[in-house]
Amino acid sequence: MKVWTQKIGNRERRTAVHHIPNPNEIFPNAYKTSCFIKNVVQAPNILIGDYTYYDDAVDPTGFEKNNVLFNYPEFGDRLIIGKFCSIASGTKFIMGPANHRLSSVTTYPFHVFGGVWRERTPDHMSQLPFKGDIVVGNDVWIGRESVIMPGVKIGDGAIIAAYSVVTKDIPPYTVAGGNPARIIKKRFGD
Repeated sequence: MKVWTQKIGNRERRTAVHHIPNPNEIFPNAYKTSCFIKNVVQAPNILIGDYTYYDDAVDPTGFEKNNVLFNYPEFGDRLIIGKFCSIASGTKFIMGPANHRLSSVTTYPFHVFGGVWRERTPDHMSQLPFKGDIVVGNDVWIGRESVIMPGVKIGDGAIIAAYSVVTKDIPPYTVAGGNPARIIKKRFGD
């Protein structure tokens, strides 16, 4: 192993050269408060790129269970997150089945509870509105406790401020925040 030595005052600091985290490991460092998400998700409709991590001091490996809500793969929507993304603690991804029909006399999902209610619910009332996949590009930073709604697309290099609710697409290399999230600025000039 090669070692790089740096003098800081009268002290030396040694760092291993050519050491990068293995994208196939769960924990990229000894603290075990961050995990590479692709190595802990099991649902076939959640696709995560290399080096994308979730940071949570309590349970970083519980990302799928705690942070991807209303995920029923048979519904057909997906959560796709690119490479090198940073996802802060408490971020929630709300999948399509969280929606209720708005075009009926009632918004109550009778069919979900089975029995006679399921049998007597007309087919058109049991079909949930399909918003599409949630797609997060590469190198995206999502701040603490943010909520990403169904069908949203977040472009490469975007930053989502903490506690934001993202209801619409966010262009690449922009900073967005608020409830609902709005574009605050571009990360780089034209």
